Amino acid sequence: METIVQRGEAEAPVFFAVDEHDHEPGGNTMLGFWIYLMSDCLIFAVLFATYGVLATAYAAGPRPDEIFELPLLAVNTAMLLFSSITYGFAMIAMQNRQKQAVLLWLVVTALFGACFVGIELYEFAGLIGEGASPERSAFLSAFFTLVATHGLHVSFGILWMIVLMVQVYRLGLGAENRRRLMCLSMFWHFLDVVWIGVFTFVYLIRVI
Repeated sequence: METIVQRGEAEAPVFFAVDEHDHEPGGNTMLGFWIYLMSDCLIFAVLFATYGVLATAYAAGPRPDEIFELPLLAVNTAMLLFSSITYGFAMIAMQNRQKQAVLLWLVVTALFGACFVGIELYEFAGLIGEGASPERSAFLSAFFTLVATHGLHVSFGILWMIVLMVQVYRLGLGAENRRRLMCLSMFWHFLDVVWIGVFTFVYLIRVI
């Protein structure tokens, strides 16, 4: 049933339901989310394999060691790794039922994630400005596809985090919100693991 709130004489629907709808017996949200993560693993596995095949197809264009800046990439990696730590603090606060601490650490995590996406966009803009755009070579096509797909996942995670902050602020740390926070935790840490693979396989090895 849709939950409504009274505002003066008018009734307006809220953007989420306080009580979740009934699930079929035997349903398991966490299991379903693990299945989703495994499907995401397959997507990234295909993108990594594609990059591995096309990584040396430069078409007389720039090579990785000519366009990648490891210091900037190290800072970007640190932003995402720090966000993983701060989300861990949010989960600890959740276990202790500290609502304000959860919100604080989620805000910090989202800011680190936004910094990561911002640096990535800055990198893309610089590469395209230098003529190293996706259509320049197969290597660059594979590179942009893999890294941008990960960046889109991080952007979606930030949006999800903002929605959860609103829900926690309004509804507290009930069982439903704790489960949602745990699902987002798995998703966020999964993106960290994928990025470590990207940083090592796409950037570090190619430059060294």
